[in-house]
This record gives sequence, structure tokens and C-alpha cells, in this order.
Amino acid sequence: MPRTMSLLGISATMLALCVWAGGAQAQASRTWVSGVGDDANPCSRTAPCKTFAGAISKTAANGEIDALDPGGFGSVTITKAITIDGGGGQVAGVLAAGTFGILVNAPGAIVTLRNIQIDGFGTGTNGIDYIAGSGLIVEHCNIFGFHAAGSGNGILVANAAAATLTVHDTYITNNINGIQLAPAGGAIAAGLRDVRAEGNTGNGFLLGAGSAALIDQSTALLNGTGITVNAGGILFLGNSEVLGNGTGVNVVLGGTGNTYHTNEINGNGTDVVGTLTFTPLK
Repeated sequence: MPRTMSLLGISATMLALCVWAGGAQAQASRTWVSGVGDDANPCSRTAPCKTFAGAISKTAANGEIDALDPGGFGSVTITKAITIDGGGGQVAGVLAAGTFGILVNAPGAIVTLRNIQIDGFGTGTNGIDYIAGSGLIVEHCNIFGFHAAGSGNGILVANAAAATLTVHDTYITNNINGIQLAPAGGAIAAGLRDVRAEGNTGNGFLLGAGSAALIDQSTALLNGTGITVNAGGILFLGNSEVLGNGTGVNVVLGGTGNTYHTNEINGNGTDVVGTLTFTPLK
């Protein structure tokens, strides 16, 4: 009997080690996707996955998913801290016809999205839908074609907790709204720099209650309204251009608009509606 129990104990230990090793392998700190990959692969550099959704389950929290080559890598839901990088100089695409491109639902986590082209194909809901997380960073992205009724945002922030949004060097065009900040009960502090919101039928930038945004070195061009600040929203606008929109800047009663003398707001159907406070540089 003791010998039998000993063998059983050894077997159980070996099984536990195998399970642990398999789990560790499945949760790599860096994984890879390729246009010719396969989600059955381990997502290593030599055996990449096919989609972001396939890779994220095999990537550890605080890890990174990188694209090896151009490809369409599909919509993905993010529930943990992670970086997704499409790679410089290539096209890592997400086609989101009739759905979202990237959904961020990662309470307490920071997510970075870089070098990704997100195409709503005219029917997509939101390019990036940010509903939970402590911070979202979007860099060097191109987001377009989101026109679904009732949504249709390049980036939508509906975070229910205090959070930050950073968008840098990103082109957002041909949506209903370019960036909409509509935190659901929380507060969002947004830093938007080198962002071009162009040809959006609604707003280039739409700031709702609970949002405060610095828009710097950016452009709102040929939108229905360049920038709207709703009641409870706060705008700081500097070094930017608001040109050729139906309305340039619309500050709704209860909203706060601050602009510095480094901006160009003209050539719109109506340049300013509401109170936009000009603040001299010090």
C-alpha cells in the first residue's frame, strides 16, 4: 500500500508540473501575429497566431502582442493590461463591419494600442470602445468608417471610473464622431496631441460631462462641428486648427472652453457658438 500511495503521489506531482508548464507557455510576455499565422499556434515569433483575439489569450498581463507583417487581425476584447503594436511602416488592420474594432474592458489596467488601422467599413459601431481601465494610450493609428446608428465613433470613452486617455499622432476620419468623451459616472482626463479629426459628419471632438481634454497641435477639419463641449465638459485648446467645419467650436451652456492665442479658428460656417474664453500666454 505505501508503495502504491508513493507512486500516486509522484504521478500527481508530475501532472501538476505539466499543467504549470503548459500554463506558463500559454502566457508568454510577448506574442506574435502574422497574416499567414494560425491561432492554433503558440503565438511565438516562429509560430505566430492569426488574430489579436487568438494571441491575447496566450499573452500574460502587462505583455505585448506584435505584428510580424501586414494582415487583417480581427476585432478583439481586451480585459487586462497589454500593448498591441501593429509594427511601424506596415498595415496591421482590424476590419470591424457591423461591430466594434477594439473593446477595452480592463478595470485598473493600462492598455496601449499602436500602429493599427481600424476600418468600420461604413457599418462599424466604434473603432475603439473604452469602457473600463485606468489608462488608454493610442499612438500612430488610423480609425475610419464607423457610421452605425446610435454609435459611430472613432474612439468612444464610456468609462465608469476615473481614467486617462492619451491619443498621439492619430488620424480619425469619416465617422459620425471622431473622439467622444462620455464617461459613465466617472471622470476622464484626455491628452490629445497631433490628432487629425476630419470629415466626421457629427463632431471631430465631442466632450461630455465629466471630461477634461487638452487638445494640442491638432486639427478639426471639415466636420459637422469641429469641437463640441457639452455641459460639465472642459476644453483646453492650444496650437491647433479648427477649419472648414459647419460650426467651429460649440460650447454648450454649462461647458467650459479655454483657447489660447496659438489657435486658428476660422473658415467655418460659424466659428464659435457659446462662450470660448481666450487666455493669453504667460
